[in-house]
Amino acid sequence: MDIGLRILVVSAFIITVTAEVYIVTMEGDPIISYKGGENGFEATAVESDEKIDTSSELVTSYGRHLERKHDMILGMLFEEGSYKKLYSYKHLINGFAAHVSPEQAETLRRAPGVKSVNKDWKVRRLTTHTPEFLGLPTDVWPTGGGFERAGEDIVIGFVDSGIYPHHPSFASHHRLPYGPLPHYRGKCEEDPHTKKSFCNRKIVGAQHFAEAAKAAGAFNPDIDYASPMDGDGHGSHTAAIAAGNNGIPLRMHGYEFGKASGMAPRARIAVYKALYRLFGGFVADVVAAIDQAVHDGVDILSLSVGPNSPPTTTKTTFLNPFDATLLGAVKAGVFVAQAAGNGGPFPKTLISYSPWITTVAAAIDDRRYKNHLTLGNGKMLAGMGLSPSTRPHRLYTLVSANDVLLDSSVSKYNPSDCQRPEVLNKKLVKGKILLCGYSFNFVVGTASIKKVVETAKHLGATGFVLVVENVSPGTKFDPVPSAIPGILITDVSKSMDLIDYYNASTSRDWTGRVKSFKAEGSIGDGLEPVLHKSAPQVALFSARGPNTKDFSFQDADLLKPDILAPGYLIWAAWCPNGTDEPNYVGEGFALISGTSMAAPHIAGIAALVKQKHPQWSPAAIKSALMTTSTVIDRAGRPLQAQQYSDTEAVTFVKATPFDYGSGHVNPSAALDPGLIFDAGYEDYLGFLCTTPGIDAHEIRNYTNTPCNYEMKHPSNFNAPSIAISYLVGTQTVTRRVTNVAEVEETYTIAARMQPSIAIEVNPPAMTLRPGASRSFSVTLTVRSVSGVYSFGEVKLKGSRGHKVRIPVVALGHRR
Repeated sequence: MDIGLRILVVSAFIITVTAEVYIVTMEGDPIISYKGGENGFEATAVESDEKIDTSSELVTSYGRHLERKHDMILGMLFEEGSYKKLYSYKHLINGFAAHVSPEQAETLRRAPGVKSVNKDWKVRRLTTHTPEFLGLPTDVWPTGGGFERAGEDIVIGFVDSGIYPHHPSFASHHRLPYGPLPHYRGKCEEDPHTKKSFCNRKIVGAQHFAEAAKAAGAFNPDIDYASPMDGDGHGSHTAAIAAGNNGIPLRMHGYEFGKASGMAPRARIAVYKALYRLFGGFVADVVAAIDQAVHDGVDILSLSVGPNSPPTTTKTTFLNPFDATLLGAVKAGVFVAQAAGNGGPFPKTLISYSPWITTVAAAIDDRRYKNHLTLGNGKMLAGMGLSPSTRPHRLYTLVSANDVLLDSSVSKYNPSDCQRPEVLNKKLVKGKILLCGYSFNFVVGTASIKKVVETAKHLGATGFVLVVENVSPGTKFDPVPSAIPGILITDVSKSMDLIDYYNASTSRDWTGRVKSFKAEGSIGDGLEPVLHKSAPQVALFSARGPNTKDFSFQDADLLKPDILAPGYLIWAAWCPNGTDEPNYVGEGFALISGTSMAAPHIAGIAALVKQKHPQWSPAAIKSALMTTSTVIDRAGRPLQAQQYSDTEAVTFVKATPFDYGSGHVNPSAALDPGLIFDAGYEDYLGFLCTTPGIDAHEIRNYTNTPCNYEMKHPSNFNAPSIAISYLVGTQTVTRRVTNVAEVEETYTIAARMQPSIAIEVNPPAMTLRPGASRSFSVTLTVRSVSGVYSFGEVKLKGSRGHKVRIPVVALGHRR
């Protein structure tokens, strides 16, 4: 008996260890594209950009039919208990996720009715003043009835790390009553401890997806929360950027940094948690979350998430499971904003590729937090620190952490990091300014400025200085709020000035022990931001184009990113138990950067456009945002981008469409674009089918539709941009515009290009009645082969004041 039990336990252990999560796609249409033909089941497909009535008997019965087929194939092939089905995907793709052994996966791959079997892999997060910077309170919100109506009845879905529902940014009391939302049918999970719903009238849906994470053994319910609760901070931050309540006091350490607001403060929030604090997430969980969000009826999807690495089973970027699932979402009329990725400033670092997705790059806005340290010798050293000043007209003694150790044995704790107050001498530190070293521990997150603040406070220091003595390329320094005076000196030469002054002013005995501290200094006020006219600028970390069509990094005939939005030092809601940023543990707000922060800006602004134009397709909304964007900064100069110089210092260079796409978002202009470049599901299929190198069978596998080659070349896809990666001789592309204004308008069309490529447009002018569509052609000719891309633009200038601009990029080759 005992032996038998042991054998059972061991064999179960073997299954657990060797099994992995696989995503399986099946033959047969998902709900969104099923046109009938299966006995007893009527069609459920919709026209492009239409919402499906998921509560109808047609849809639910066909959905049950697909799920039964998934269960049947697993049951026929494998013994009960030897596998576990995690999800059935029915709405956007027909398939399932299962926890099976590699041998079982191979059996599935060969089974009739199975189209593909992909091993699951990990995803990662792509980690407030901006409403004013974008002109929302003065130019946009008033047109929709003010901030109290901005985003009314629009539901934004967030596939992220969950939400902290108790934050005032998400409260629904003391607000105008919300009306019913007949088009949204999402579920609200309960907190397993309090049994209270995660929803209120503002948060209308809250679900979590962790079956793949659990199967992989990565999920810890004590840390990750088996609920929509945000255990990370990232999800609460992104939701607040897009749809947080207006006018929320942003208080930290007794100081109010302003009022926080989302882009569409009246929009509702639907939470689909699929990211977790320690391991990120898994594609199978994210796909399930997206599928559910579209099924529930969200209007907008905000994705600040991307895969850690390319998939193993497709070479085509546009057909990775993320993009393929999102094609179904867009077919269902859902606008998708996705972060471009944080791999900049290097080329071809994008993780968002497809024409049906709006790919968002990150900008630095006009607000900078600066501070200074004044030394006793009169030198003033620039730095950063969101802190109050030391008392005016007074200097304080400076003491280095390494000179105030309790004894030499504590040196193993990296005492210069100032993370442990117990290793420093309180008597020597009290009333003085503590000097600490900014080591590599701060870069990797094992040390934090928050801990420095706590150490200085515990020891009774007047303030602290963090000194950067050497910099690794790519090190990002952000100001961190502090309750006491504090500053980070990021310029190594300024740090050397401080160290030289300190050493010259500090007398020591023959052993090196300090006899007297004579160096002095004072810390300035860093709480008030300085507004810069050089904004917006492309942030260093923001992923860059050119876009790629496959994972061999061959250039695509489609411009990415699409648009630029604020993503640097963004204030928004935080979760008190969030650990994504060690400097904000326990706080209610955080000031963080990433294309993760840029994508929800676009999601919120898209909600405002959707509110004004409810019948517009996702492509129409994307077009309105892109064609009205700006490539000029506040000082009237061309946009600049952060880049590395030859010495690896950060500098600014003239930005290109590979940095910013069409330009920086301009919300007020996007509400009234004049013309739109519209596209639908058939156009996206045409783009895929005409892209060289994509297997037509692979396209059919993902779309259940045979290829149509009428588009002839992917550059003819009706995007609000033009990209030709291999231009030989002359090539002509066409674009079709629709007048969405309420009056007839005549547009003159002009184009310009860098000298190595000639550009012509035809016709030079056209008149469009309201609702009418017209086509125009753009002809590009290689004049000289430079080996680098040429940039240009086509401008359509309307007689009634509308200005429509699309970027053009092309790489000339010899015949």
